[in-house]
Amino acid sequence: MKVVGGGAEFDEGRGGRKLLRIRIMAEVDGIRSDYMTTFGRYGRGNAALGLAVARADAPDGREADAKRLSALIKALTGREPNIRRMKDGTIIIECYEGHLEGFMRYAELADAIEGWLEEMG
Repeated sequence: MKVVGGGAEFDEGRGGRKLLRIRIMAEVDGIRSDYMTTFGRYGRGNAALGLAVARADAPDGREADAKRLSALIKALTGREPNIRRMKDGTIIIECYEGHLEGFMRYAELADAIEGWLEEMG
């Protein structure tokens, strides 16, 4: 596994909700790809939740893309993300606040994550 680049940026979602997009370009199992996880605050507890969708057009298909992304997130944060398989074939990778804490170890991401967490409460 080799991380080539990455960064974090803010975006506005539906309903004016402020989102944090973490983009990581990495080579996992010999396949170079651009991975993106989008974090928002949801629910009564205003919990941080990050979602990424495995791409069907990725080499070896959706399942392989989900495994590569899951391995990348675990290597970077020290925590394994949750993988949900939907009835329509979509695979969603879920990250939580603990994953954000792991991402904050990297200077390229730390300031944006810290700013987003402060702003979002």
